[in-house]
Amino acid sequence: MLNKILESKKNELRELILPEDKKLPRYSFYDALKSPKRDLALIAEVKKASPSKGLIKENFQPIDIALSYEKGGADCLSVLTDEPFFQGKREYLTAIKENVKLPILRKDFIIDHIQIEEAKRIGADAILLIGEALEPTLLKELYDHATELRLDVLVEVHAQDVLESVLKVLTPRILGVNNRNLKTFEVNIEQLADMASLIPTDTLLVSESGLYTNEDLVQVKKYGAKAVLIGESLMRKDDQIIAIKQLFGESVHV
Repeated sequence: MLNKILESKKNELRELILPEDKKLPRYSFYDALKSPKRDLALIAEVKKASPSKGLIKENFQPIDIALSYEKGGADCLSVLTDEPFFQGKREYLTAIKENVKLPILRKDFIIDHIQIEEAKRIGADAILLIGEALEPTLLKELYDHATELRLDVLVEVHAQDVLESVLKVLTPRILGVNNRNLKTFEVNIEQLADMASLIPTDTLLVSESGLYTNEDLVQVKKYGAKAVLIGESLMRKDDQIIAIKQLFGESVHV
């Protein structure tokens, strides 16, 4: 599936036209994760669909969802902009940025420098770079380019050997361990435990995918996570504010 997505992305890039720079306010994604509202920072994801789960949210209102996340105490947002596989749009990110005062991660398969310029122009505060999708040298070049444009970077890995190859070329400020194998789409939240000892102490560690309950959050925090990226389990609920409170084990008054 990952290879299929990357091939599609290469074709998409041949026709990419950069939008005008929206010159929207900028917020520090890193600082928001470093000083969270709770004991674990929450990156709440605005996500309509995925290749593994199909349609997640039928009545998809991205701005309303983002506003609910903000009211529910999310520290940052992640917004899907990949269209063919996740039914995202770059316009969703811009519209959310115009309505919400939280740092936004552009969640997409970034493989080229032009996408970094695009991310900045549409209002992203951070981009995602996936270790499994990029050669380490290219990943570092894209990381450096994003940093020059004052974008934060979430470097994501799933496998230990990929983490090791990434750490040979750079020490990311923010590192996400994806509990979902992007080749098989199987999820294992123990993934973080197996890799925690390899992660530099100064790196802010994010646990991603397959997190549904407060017990899951307690578990990944034990493994060293300082933040969690959660999409599906929040998106499937009718009320995202209540969903966040339940996830963090907070009392909900109906």
